[in-house]
Amino acid sequence: MRDRFRDLEGPLAVRKKDVVLMATVSSFESLSRPTRSELRQFAELFTPLFQASSEQAKRQAVAALSQCETMPAAVALFIGNQPIEIAAPFLIASKAIADDTLITIARMQGAAHVKAIVSRDSLSPKVIDALVALRQTQPRAAAASAPITEPVTVPLSPVQVESNEAEALEEQRVANEEALRGRILDLASHLGRDDKDRLGLRTLTDVQEALLVRFARSHEATHFATALADALSASRWLAERIMLDLSGQQLGTTLTSLGMGFLDAVFVLERFYPHLAEQQHNVTRGWMVLDALDPEECHERVEAWRRADRYTYKAEAPDSDTSRRTETHRFIRQAPVQRDMRALGRRSR
Repeated sequence: MRDRFRDLEGPLAVRKKDVVLMATVSSFESLSRPTRSELRQFAELFTPLFQASSEQAKRQAVAALSQCETMPAAVALFIGNQPIEIAAPFLIASKAIADDTLITIARMQGAAHVKAIVSRDSLSPKVIDALVALRQTQPRAAAASAPITEPVTVPLSPVQVESNEAEALEEQRVANEEALRGRILDLASHLGRDDKDRLGLRTLTDVQEALLVRFARSHEATHFATALADALSASRWLAERIMLDLSGQQLGTTLTSLGMGFLDAVFVLERFYPHLAEQQHNVTRGWMVLDALDPEECHERVEAWRRADRYTYKAEAPDSDTSRRTETHRFIRQAPVQRDMRALGRRSR
C-alpha cells in the first residue's frame, strides 16, 4: 500500500502545481488595473510555478495570459522565450508585449518565433525595421579541411626527431588526400542537383518571405518595397520600379528568382494587382503569369537588373568643368592636320 502511494506522489504533486498555476493566472486575469506591487508579486510567483507544471498546464496558462491587457515585462520576455509550441499564441495575440521585448525575442530565438511575431495583427514601424534588418544566421556545414597536427615534443635523440617528422609529414599527406577526395565528391554531387536545390542562388529567408506576404496582405506597398530591396541587396529605387510594372510580370519574375513559394507569389501578385485575381480557365491570371515563367530566365533577368542598379549608384558623375575639358580635348584630337595632309598627298599620287 505504501509503495502505491509513493508511485502516485509524483503525479499528484504535478497536478497540485498545475492547479496552483491556473489559480494564480485566474486571479491575475481578474485584476482590471493591477498595481506595481501586484505585478511584482505575480512575476515572482509565476516563473517557479510555470517551470514546475506540466506541458498542458503551461499551454493553458499562456493562452489565458495572451488575452491580458497588462503584463510584467519580465513575464512577457520569459513566455516569449519558451518553445514555439507554447509561446506561439502569446506572441501572436498578446497586446501586453512591448516593442523592445518583441525585438529582443526575435534576436534571441529562431525563425519560428519571428514568423509568429510577423503574424501579429499590428506591428509598429520600429519592430518592422528591426525585422527587416534582422538576419537569421543558420549554421553551415564546415568544409573538409586538414586536421591541425599538435606540436610534437622534441626529444634529445636526433633519430627520434627524424622519425617523428616523417610520421607528421605522412599524416599531413593523408589528411590532404582525404580533404581533396571530399571536395571532389562534393563537386560531383552537385552535377546531379535537382531543381529545388538553390545552392549559390539568392534565396529568401523564412523571415523575409513572411514579411513580404504580410505586407502584401495589408497593402503596405512602402514596407513591401523596403523588404524587397533588402532581399535583393539592391536600392529601393529598383524595388519600386519593379512594383510599378502593372502587368505584374517584373514582380513575378523577381519572386520566382528569389525562390518564393508558388502559392505565396500568386497571393502577392493578386493583392497588389487586383486585375490578376480574375478567373480564366479555372485559374487566376496571376497564376498564369507565374506558371509561364522560366526560373533560369528569371535568375538572369534579376541579376541583370541588380548589376544595372549597382552601376547606377556606384559613383557620382564627374564635375562639369572636367567633362567639358575632356570633351574639348577629344574634339581637338579627332582630326589631326598632318594625318589629313598625308592622306591627301597619297591620294594625289
